[in-house]
Amino acid sequence: MSTLSAAEQNPLASLDVWEDDLLERYPDPEAIAQGKTTEEYRNYDNPGRDTVREFYRLNHTYQTYDFVLKKEREFLKFDKKEMPIWDAFTFLNQLVDDSDPDTDLDQLQHLLQTSEAIRADGHPDWMVLVGLLHDMGKVLCLFGEPQWAVVGDTFPVGCAHSDKIVYPEFFKANPDTYDERYNTKYGVYAPNCGLRNVHMSWGHDEYVYHMVKDHLPEQGLYMLRYHSFYPQHREKAYDHLMDDHDREMFKWVDLFNPYDLYSKNPTPPNWAELRPYYEDLVAKYLPATLKF
Repeated sequence: MSTLSAAEQNPLASLDVWEDDLLERYPDPEAIAQGKTTEEYRNYDNPGRDTVREFYRLNHTYQTYDFVLKKEREFLKFDKKEMPIWDAFTFLNQLVDDSDPDTDLDQLQHLLQTSEAIRADGHPDWMVLVGLLHDMGKVLCLFGEPQWAVVGDTFPVGCAHSDKIVYPEFFKANPDTYDERYNTKYGVYAPNCGLRNVHMSWGHDEYVYHMVKDHLPEQGLYMLRYHSFYPQHREKAYDHLMDDHDREMFKWVDLFNPYDLYSKNPTPPNWAELRPYYEDLVAKYLPATLKF
C-alpha cells in the first residue's frame, strides 16, 4: 500500500487554497492532445466512425421530458446490483462509445488516460479519481440500456432545444419539439432556477453523480454531473437556466473538460503498472462495493 501525504489524507483542507490558484492552473489543451491538434477533436461534420450520426439521430428523437423522468425513477433507486467498482471496470472494458468521434479505445483506457493527465498536472487526488470515475455511469449498458440513453452530449429537457447542440436537425423527430409545455425558452422551468432544478437528458453523467454524491467534494460532483453538457460549457447556450452557484461551480467543469476531451490518443495506458495506485485511491474515497 502507498503512503499518503498529509495533504492527501485531508484533501479538502487545502481546497480553498487550490481554488485561489485555479485560473492559473487551467491546462494547455495542446499539451494534453498528443499526436492531434485540438481542432481535430469533436469533428461532427466528418466523424471518424459512421455510428456517430445515427447515435445522435436516436438520442435526439427519443430523449423526451417524460422519458427522462421515467429513467430517473427506474435507475436512481440503485436496486439493480451491488458490486465492487473493479467489476464495473471489467464490464466497461468491453464497451466502445458509439457517440465519440475521437476514439475507439475501450472505456477503461479512456478513463485512465483522463485520470493520468490530471495526475501529471499535479491536481488533488480526488480530481484524479473524478477522471477515473467520470464515465462509470456507462454501466447502464449492463442493464440493457441502448447507448443513445447512456452516452453522448447532454442537454436540458422540458424546454426548447438549443441549436448549439450537435446535430440539432434531429430534434425535428422529437415530440417535445411540438409540445407547448416544453418548446419555449424556459419550458417547465423558471429563469435562472439553477441546474439542480433542471432535468438533463438521461445518461451516464446523472447516473454516476448520484452513485457517488456522498463521497466526493461538490466541485468533483459538478465535473461528473455536467462533463457531457457541451451546449453549456462550450457554447454557453443555457445561461438563462443557471444561477450564480452554477456559474461558480462551472469553473471546475471547465477545468476538467480538456482532460476528458484532449487526453484521448491511440496509445493505451499500462493498467498493470497503474493498478496499485488506483486501488489505493478508490479505497480512500469509496466503499468496498457500490450500488448500481
